[in-house]
Amino acid sequence: MAEPAYTVASDSETTGEEKSSSAFPEIAIGIDIGTSQCSVAVWNGSQVELLKNTRNQKLMRSYVTFKDDIPSGGVSYQLSHEHEMLSGAVIFNMKRLIGRVDTDPVVHSSKSLPFLVQTLDIGVRPFIAALVNNVWRSTTPEEVLAIFLVELRVMAESQLKRPIRNVVLSIPVSFSRFQLTRIERACAMAGLHVLRLMPEPTAVALLYAQQQQQMIHDNMGSGSEKIALIFNMGAGYCDAAVTATAGGVSQIKALAGIATGGEDFLQNMMRHLLPNFDNLFSSRGINEIKSMGLLRVATQDAIHKLSFEESVQIDVDLGNGLRICKQVSREEFEGVNQKIFEKCESLIIQCLHDAKVEADDLTDVIVVGGCSHIPKIKNLVKSVCKRELYKGMNPLEAAVCGTALEGAVASGISDPFGNLDLLTIQATPLGIGIRANGNSFVPIIPRNTTMPARKELVFTTINDNQTEVLIIVHEGETEKADENHLLGYFKISGIPPAPKGVPEINVCMDINASNVLRVLAGVIMPGSQQPVVPVMEVRMPTVDDGHGWCAEALHRAYGSTLDLMTVQKK
Repeated sequence: MAEPAYTVASDSETTGEEKSSSAFPEIAIGIDIGTSQCSVAVWNGSQVELLKNTRNQKLMRSYVTFKDDIPSGGVSYQLSHEHEMLSGAVIFNMKRLIGRVDTDPVVHSSKSLPFLVQTLDIGVRPFIAALVNNVWRSTTPEEVLAIFLVELRVMAESQLKRPIRNVVLSIPVSFSRFQLTRIERACAMAGLHVLRLMPEPTAVALLYAQQQQQMIHDNMGSGSEKIALIFNMGAGYCDAAVTATAGGVSQIKALAGIATGGEDFLQNMMRHLLPNFDNLFSSRGINEIKSMGLLRVATQDAIHKLSFEESVQIDVDLGNGLRICKQVSREEFEGVNQKIFEKCESLIIQCLHDAKVEADDLTDVIVVGGCSHIPKIKNLVKSVCKRELYKGMNPLEAAVCGTALEGAVASGISDPFGNLDLLTIQATPLGIGIRANGNSFVPIIPRNTTMPARKELVFTTINDNQTEVLIIVHEGETEKADENHLLGYFKISGIPPAPKGVPEINVCMDINASNVLRVLAGVIMPGSQQPVVPVMEVRMPTVDDGHGWCAEALHRAYGSTLDLMTVQKK
């Protein structure tokens, strides 16, 4: 395809090639911001070191409290009691909410959280508020995350005795590109520059590669390729990856992820304990929010105990004459959440299938994340993979250690002993394509394509004398375009009038090493080697919160005249 004549840049433009070309005077830190907990790590010159807060904690709660109108995060502020979470002034689970619109089922499930989450159900950003001095103060997940990141940055600067600018963050596999831009925006608000956003199992794979390389070095051997399955399940997300590792190089053969985690276990159990939960708390008043919080704390405590005990007693007074007193067994917990466990099993099977790997081919099976202590999770993974679990890493620290290693590598740090001679060959977690053939999603870059990647596909017009086409870019896996993530859209005009099926609209998608997506489109007529209209190049995503309806409105109004269809390969 010819070089583009016009370029349209989105607000994510600053996350492009500048990342890899700028000089890094200081080593980047690694941050793992989990839905419920977070941690920070850095390469100290010989190994990865986890940083601690003033309370000597390596794992810190992921929340921000707006008590007395002064925001404080879980890094610097210690809740006097777990029930302080029930005041309405504490916001958490921002990782589940960031970059989502109010029609998203994940947002609706968050209405059971002990702060205010309201929706209009029209595809815009949800309304989130904290109770400050008996008044609801609205905020956004990005703002809450930025406050938390500021505290992490200050903590790191205090311990490392230097300014912190560059970071590598771990993210869920299922995050859309739009959600990634929101993470980057929160980092920018906190004064941080993102070098890499690593899918969590990819970060774990990098740590695994270093461990295998160190083992080979200690044994004075050459080492053969090892294939590992990584299963990561935290409070908000569940991911799986298959990686092939040899000589410090980790190639991601397949990725899969869903927005399901410990939070879903918790909400299922809350509704099990209180079947009329939704009716009782439909008003979302202050008293109802506090009652939801009381039930949440009691249920969460019971789930933790069930990982080590066969049964637990739940006894909680929710106020207004409502009390729950019940004995809950581990078997009952597993039955209530059977569908979640089935989703986890399907995710692992899908990942193995996508990687074209059989369970017998696996060398190691790694389970990490906050839900890794649940017996059913461990048994399920062992059953599918037919292997005992790898015990060479801390399941709660693996992801952050991987981001710290990537931070050192990306900062250009070298190690005389070869501990940083590492490389991760990443893959695209979601398919990327355009809307064509009506409402069909036509992938141009399929899921699990090795990055960097550049692929193109040829389309044509569906009407005689059609002079314009609308390119609508989506990301996802479902066959219907409107069920996938909308990344952006643009129009190509000036196509010479011709019978339908004659013009060739070449759509090319390019993902560089920094994971920046560019979409190029040009029109070629039969007998011509050059585009008849200037090639358009657009960086994605281009849409902002709630602006997806613009593309939908355009498609409804003009879809029949601006649509495309795929040209069948000869």
